Amino acid sequence: MGKFLADFKEFAMKGNVIDMAVGVIVGGAFGKIVSSLVNDIIMPVVSLCTGGSGYENLKYVIKEGVPASADGSVAAVEEVAINYGTFIMNIVDFFIIAFSIFVAIRLAMKLKKKEEEPAPAADPAPTKEEVLLTEIRDILKEKK
Repeated sequence: MGKFLADFKEFAMKGNVIDMAVGVIVGGAFGKIVSSLVNDIIMPVVSLCTGGSGYENLKYVIKEGVPASADGSVAAVEEVAINYGTFIMNIVDFFIIAFSIFVAIRLAMKLKKKEEEPAPAADPAPTKEEVLLTEIRDILKEKK
């Protein structure tokens, strides 16, 4: 049992697992922000273009619901519908999240590249052979 716990501790303390856990937590919070952006800002504007009803109200009713009778003799029957408006809203939500993550990763990669790029090294001084060959070339040019 001690080896099992030691192996688990080694696994849990690896950098990738910790990074992944942080990513999941930040991603969950980020998802809430983007969902709020879609639900509270984008979709109300879009719903104005669709006649004032939000996307969440768009549905295809397969079977109408029946309310319960007042005396209780008839039980209520729920409406059966395909809520395609909610589906559209989730698709928009997904694309915004995917685009936002793409932009964030792209910025992170650019910052990482700048950190990794070493300063360009100055050209090394020419060797003795190169200096002699340059002098010979210049002398030959003068003789022509």
